[in-house]
Amino acid sequence: MSGALFDLSGDRAPARPAVSLAFDADDPVLAAAAWSRLAEPADLVAGALVSQLGAAPALAWLLDAARDPGRALRGPVLEVPLPGPSGEARTARGARERLAAAVGRWVPRLENLDPRRELHVLERRDGALLTPDDERWPGGLRDLGPAAPFALWVRGRHDLAALAARSVAVVGARAATSYGEHVATRLATGLADRGFTVVSGGAYGIDAAAHRGALASGGPTVALLAGGVDRFYPQGNHELLRRVVADSGAVVSEVPPGSAPFRQRFLARNRLIAAMSRATVVVEAAWRSGALSTARRAAELLRPVGAVPGPVTSMASGGCHVLLRDGLATCVTDADEVAELAGDLGEDAAPPRQGRHLPVDDLDDVGRRLWDALPLRSPASLEAVARTAGLAPREALAGLGGLLLAGLAVQRDGRWCRAGGGGGRADG
Repeated sequence: MSGALFDLSGDRAPARPAVSLAFDADDPVLAAAAWSRLAEPADLVAGALVSQLGAAPALAWLLDAARDPGRALRGPVLEVPLPGPSGEARTARGARERLAAAVGRWVPRLENLDPRRELHVLERRDGALLTPDDERWPGGLRDLGPAAPFALWVRGRHDLAALAARSVAVVGARAATSYGEHVATRLATGLADRGFTVVSGGAYGIDAAAHRGALASGGPTVALLAGGVDRFYPQGNHELLRRVVADSGAVVSEVPPGSAPFRQRFLARNRLIAAMSRATVVVEAAWRSGALSTARRAAELLRPVGAVPGPVTSMASGGCHVLLRDGLATCVTDADEVAELAGDLGEDAAPPRQGRHLPVDDLDDVGRRLWDALPLRSPASLEAVARTAGLAPREALAGLGGLLLAGLAVQRDGRWCRAGGGGGRADG
């Protein structure tokens, strides 16, 4: 069946023979699975159609459009609010043109369409198909609106709602540095220890380090793939993804088994990582990086975004610095700070950061002025110390007595200096 057979833009397009499907198109689960094959990820027209009509009625409409496009494109479906170019007026003609173009994309994939085959492949791998009506569906994906997936193909732990309830996406460059991989591993390990699910994309570099860190702590991790879950990609991470499935984690895709990963699917996959997680942290990213698209999508969804700073000379951290400079991300350096970003208010607050406590921290104003005035080496007279501190000699003598008792000053032959081997260097 070829899309070229259909003139979908005219009002009087000729009717074509009915398209028959080998499966029950009224079954909502099979229909959702079918749409995950028919439409590419993040197809906004398909998403609007399915969200308004339901997967099965939308599929029935598509079959009608394949048989008689002119009639289908004049029906009530034009009342569905279809997304279009920014600023374009919502007119019936514009809706019809967008639907016509979309049907032209979908109709060629009706040929030999049968999601039962892919479901059998999934079942042989102990997987499950989730639809938005399933209680195991991660609720954050609903925030994507018409860009939400039609179904999720899952291997491993099927309850994605529970996994996503307390989760952080840790993403970054494939060509990561040793610094980036070290930081990603430490973040993931710390987050897993704090009860967070680590979400990432299963790729080389930062993604793989994040998954390994979570696994090392015995915590769950979710890998969202751009291709089918029947074949782990990239091949070099096959054993890692197998461990994710075996160790209470999940490998997930919105495209059916047998689907190949390619660039647009990777970019579309990033929106799922952002929406499923409560926060996104970018560890390393160049100026042009898929991880930045994940971070920006998370910001659009009002999810917290964190970025790990790196050396200012490192191209691998340039994207993180852009996020920080543009105010899209909060600077994070360890798991405590990430947990505060993604966790529950109060319960996951990072402990206050304090420098090393010094004895001089407890001094009052007079004591600090005298401490600053005391010489480090050659002792000075009371009058010289008082003059330097801007105090009267009597006031200085009382304050120096306090420093003497605190072990911060020494007196020798009526002259004064800081304590520590004849005024050896002391940090003040």
